[in-house]
Amino acid sequence: MMVLLIIFMISAPLLTAGVPVELPKTEAGAMNDQSEPLTLTIRADGSIFMQASEVPFDDLAPRLRALAGIGFNKPVYVRADGRAPYAVVAQVMASLSSSGFTHIGLITDTGGPSSGLDRLGAGGAAQPADAGAAPTP
Repeated sequence: MMVLLIIFMISAPLLTAGVPVELPKTEAGAMNDQSEPLTLTIRADGSIFMQASEVPFDDLAPRLRALAGIGFNKPVYVRADGRAPYAVVAQVMASLSSSGFTHIGLITDTGGPSSGLDRLGAGGAAQPADAGAAPTP
């Protein structure tokens, strides 16, 4: 399960620029993948795009099942605007999963807030921000 989380966090770089969204920032690096993926984009208003075409949510599952039925086995990337409703993102991810897709990644932008990994010491224990400072009376 942790591997899937890491895969989601690392994801792939922006491969398409068809629908403008403001991606959330993370400290994860980009993955290198040479195969042409299917990209689903979720805008801030909750509208959903498959590649560059807008798709109503009710039509999403049938289209995904049709792709899965013809043997589509390339990665699927979800580009969700950081302001998009969480419920819509979760519903799209569930629709992908129930349609049979297993290689699903979330695309984020780099340079976001730290997850706290930079404060971990050599033994994996969190270190206070001023670990080397002398105590003040």
